[in-house]
Amino acid sequence: MSLFPARSPRPVRRWQHGNAGVLRGVPCRRMHRGRPVRRSTTSGPAADRTTEGVEGMDRPVIGIFGAGKVGTALARLLVASGHRVLIAGSPRQTALDLVVGVVAPGTEVASPDALVAAADVIVVAVPFGKAGTVPWGSFDGRIVVDAMNYWPPIDGAIPEVDADPRSTSEINAARNPAARLVKSLNHLGYHEMEDDSMPPGSTLRRALAVVGDDPEARRVIARLIDAIGFDPVDGGALAHGVLLEPGHPVFGRELSCAELGALLTPRAPEAAAA
Repeated sequence: MSLFPARSPRPVRRWQHGNAGVLRGVPCRRMHRGRPVRRSTTSGPAADRTTEGVEGMDRPVIGIFGAGKVGTALARLLVASGHRVLIAGSPRQTALDLVVGVVAPGTEVASPDALVAAADVIVVAVPFGKAGTVPWGSFDGRIVVDAMNYWPPIDGAIPEVDADPRSTSEINAARNPAARLVKSLNHLGYHEMEDDSMPPGSTLRRALAVVGDDPEARRVIARLIDAIGFDPVDGGALAHGVLLEPGHPVFGRELSCAELGALLTPRAPEAAAA
C-alpha cells in the first residue's frame, strides 16, 4: 500500500475509446530483449550518447539529479545491479559526500556539469517545484527519466500547472525538446523501491510503466527497470504519463504486469446491441 497522502487530481483530459490503437500495454518481457549489448566504458563528451548507442550498452552510466529519499533509494538499487551511478544534490545540502557515502554507498557525488558529462541516462528526481533548477539545456540528445510528481502539499499549488491540459512530463519535456524524455519510476514510493524489488520470474514481481515518445528510449529504461527488480510495461506516448500521476489509476498501486497493462489500455468500445 502506498504511503503517499491522498490529493484530488488536477483537471486533466480523459482518454477516450478512440485512443485504444495508440495507448497500449505491451507484455513486459517484450520490452528488454533485443540486440546484443555492451557495457559503457567511455564517459564524457566522447562517449556514444545517441539513443541507439545507449540501447546497446549492458550497464549505462546513470546520473541522478536529486539526493533525497527517491534519488538515494534508486541509487542503491542501481549500484547493486552493477551500474556506475553519479548523483547531484541541492547546493544547500551540506556534507553531501558523507551523507551519500552512508545512505547510498558506491554512488559518486558530482557537480551538475560533471554528472551531465559522464552520464548516459539522466534521472530527474528533484521535487517538482524545483524542476527549473535542473540544467535541462544540457540534455540535448540524452535519455532523461522524469521521476517527479506534482505534489501541492510539498510544491505548493502552481496555477499554471493546474490549468495546463498536458501531463506534467509533457510540461517538463518542453523545457528541452531535444532531450529524449521518458516518464517512469514515479508511481511507487521510495520506501517501496527496495522492499518490492524481486528477481526476474518472481510470481509477485511488481510492474512499472514506461511512457515516452521515443520507442528506443523506452526500451533502454525498460531494461534498467528490469535490472533493478521490476517488470517494465510499455505505456506508449509521453502524453499517457497522466495515468501515472497522483490521483490516477496507476499511482501508488502494487500491480502485476498484466494488471498494469490493462490499466494502460482503454477498453475497446462495446459492440452495438443487435
